[in-house]
Amino acid sequence: MNWKPTREAAQAHLTEFLPDAGRRYADTRNFDDGTGRANVSQLSPWLHAGLLGESELCEAVLAHHGLDAAEKFIAEVFWRVYFKGYLEQRPSIWHAYLDERDASFANLDKNKGLHTAYDEAVEGRTGITAFDHWARELTETGYLHNHARMWFASIWIFTLKLDWQLGADFFLRHLLDGDAASNTLSWRWIGGLHTKGKTYLARASNIERYTANHPNGPLEADGLSEAAEPLEEPREHGRQTLDLPDRPDESAFAQPFALLLHDEAASHVPLNLPSSPELVIGAARPEARSGREVSDAARSFARDATSNGMTEAAQAYECQGAEWTEQSSISAILDDAGIERIAVPYLPIGWTRDALWPELAPLAEEGRIVILPNDLNRLTWPHAKAGFFGVKKQSEGILRELGIM
Repeated sequence: MNWKPTREAAQAHLTEFLPDAGRRYADTRNFDDGTGRANVSQLSPWLHAGLLGESELCEAVLAHHGLDAAEKFIAEVFWRVYFKGYLEQRPSIWHAYLDERDASFANLDKNKGLHTAYDEAVEGRTGITAFDHWARELTETGYLHNHARMWFASIWIFTLKLDWQLGADFFLRHLLDGDAASNTLSWRWIGGLHTKGKTYLARASNIERYTANHPNGPLEADGLSEAAEPLEEPREHGRQTLDLPDRPDESAFAQPFALLLHDEAASHVPLNLPSSPELVIGAARPEARSGREVSDAARSFARDATSNGMTEAAQAYECQGAEWTEQSSISAILDDAGIERIAVPYLPIGWTRDALWPELAPLAEEGRIVILPNDLNRLTWPHAKAGFFGVKKQSEGILRELGIM
């Protein structure tokens, strides 16, 4: 699979996959058929980068199949939105993960045996055939089938007895679609922290069944733990009230403004701006995913997606483009262009916000920022209070409200 970091490539792959997004997807999506897989969309890297929007994905699939046939696929899209909304209401989960990740690495550096076990895991040398295969596939391709991610995380936690934060970090440093919400909360769900006490135990028989069509399969997974006692944590993560901005009206764009594109909003098209900016600014921060080295594939995809998106937007709006790097200043870029205001696609909880918001915050206090919310997120997140069912039962109504059904 070639994930070219452009919107054009995302649309082309969506068109190719559309015929299979209905009942065939529902029937075969749990099978890991290897890197040549065609039973899942593999659109997530483009979705994460904002080169393709969840709303337009739902619209295309529903137009081709209808809700009955595409129910499973639409539900998977809403899982992405749900996780973001859940983390948005519990930002302490993200900040606790960062602290605990750093503490786990510090402990790793002091414990030779633990360090050896970690190295064997990330290098695919544990002796568990299936796990080792997925470790190598992840580092070589930047992608894993969702079912493989679940098995991998379960083996990491319950068989290898490694801290889940180290595994979550390993994923974030390599996954092209690495997402702060989906990744963090999925690892917590496997370990019994997301849904308290409910864990996911990888079983050799299950892996064998769902890798039957794999080129190297069925994949063996001998010696797995037969028990999955839920993890515990010292603190509760209470829910905070959402404070989401409404979509700005056209008057917010009456004055000259710049548009910011970033790791999670690299294309201008899904933003549906009512008027053209005077400047497009690209700001990629993939290194902020981790304090350790981020893979070349993940780093390049994010940077190229943002750079390509900036170039395409500047051409579409017939304006200049500028890069806001770690060494430059957003205020200086705006001052040099003689522009006061900047439109910023909503920055969800995660590393992109952590990297960009400290310098944007003073501009927000001065009233110089126009936040661009995602309408699907804006309508869905208030329902992401607890489990996914609260979102699922509202999904059809949300799609209708957006005019997608």
